[in-house]
Amino acid sequence: MDKSIFTDKNSTPSNDDLKESLGDTYQLWQLIKDYVISKYSKGIEEWNCSNYGWSFRIKDKKRAIIYLLPRDEFFKVAFVFGQKATDIIMQSQISQAIKAELSAAKVYAEGRGIRIDIKNDNIIADIRKLIDVKMAN
Repeated sequence: MDKSIFTDKNSTPSNDDLKESLGDTYQLWQLIKDYVISKYSKGIEEWNCSNYGWSFRIKDKKRAIIYLLPRDEFFKVAFVFGQKATDIIMQSQISQAIKAELSAAKVYAEGRGIRIDIKNDNIIADIRKLIDVKMAN
C-alpha cells in the first residue's frame, strides 16, 4: 500500500505543509473539502495518523464521508459505499473507470472502498457526484 507523504507521527500536517507538498493540486484539495462542508456544515474534519502516515477525513457523527490522502504533488480521495450507494453509482453518469473500480472492489461489512488519484481537475465533477451519493445514502 502506498504511504502518505506525511509520516512523522508527532507532526500533524499544516496548511502550509499541504500547499508545499500538493503543489497545484492544493486548490483541488480545498475545493473538494469545501464542497463536502457546503453539503454538510456539521462535518467533522480531522487528521489521523496510521502506519501509512497521515490522512485527512471529514465525517458525520457515525461515518466517514470522504478521506483525503496526501501524496507528492497530488492526493487521493477515498470513499466507502454501501450496496445501495453502489447501485446508484452504477446506474449514474459517473465515469466507467470509477464504476469499474467500484465493481471490482472487495466487499466488506462497511461496503466497498475505492481510492481515486486527483492530479488535475478532470475528475472533479465525478468526485462531486460521489460525494452527493455518499451524503444521500
